[in-house]
Amino acid sequence: MTRRRLVTALLVLAVVALFAVPLLIDGGTSQFGGTDAAVTEQLEAEGYTPWFDSLFSPAGEVESGLFALQAALGGGVLGYVLGRLRGRRTTSPAAAAGAGEQ
Repeated sequence: MTRRRLVTALLVLAVVALFAVPLLIDGGTSQFGGTDAAVTEQLEAEGYTPWFDSLFSPAGEVESGLFALQAALGGGVLGYVLGRLRGRRTTSPAAAAGAGEQ
């Protein structure tokens, strides 16, 4: 095994350990529910009521799938825009001026 492969394997192992160790130490006993749920509970306890109801309340799996789709579309648009901007920058001014005359 070369030194480069050893370093790569150790880095991958370290990243996996960063995620696995806290989960193993906790043992699934944490009460973490996220900030949205905590704020909603706190506001409802203080007597606030929502201004409107949701039009569409999907199941948990569908909701996470829609969120992933939104993230993928946003990432695709961002990548496209950055690629276009990079392409404009790398195009030489003479080639761009010659293409516009045709």
